[in-house]
Amino acid sequence: MKLSDRIKPISYLKAHAPEVIQGLREGQEPFIITVNGEAKAVLQDIDSYEQTQETLALLKILAMGEREIEAGEGLPVDEAFAEIRANLKI
Repeated sequence: MKLSDRIKPISYLKAHAPEVIQGLREGQEPFIITVNGEAKAVLQDIDSYEQTQETLALLKILAMGEREIEAGEGLPVDEAFAEIRANLKI
């Protein structure tokens, strides 16, 4: 389905909320809700939202690691694994 088919005014959501929610549960793409012709909100199912949040958290962790490496704060792989092995033996 085209994205343009998923853009609906708030009045559509008010009039068709049960159908919209059911469609989201069944795996349809998110709805873009407009107010006065301007996109204001995205409506998506909870599973997609949770997956998006988990993906963002992983990307933040990767970005932090990359910044640490660029700042010279990282350890070479062999040293890191040696440290992990030493901590596991304790």
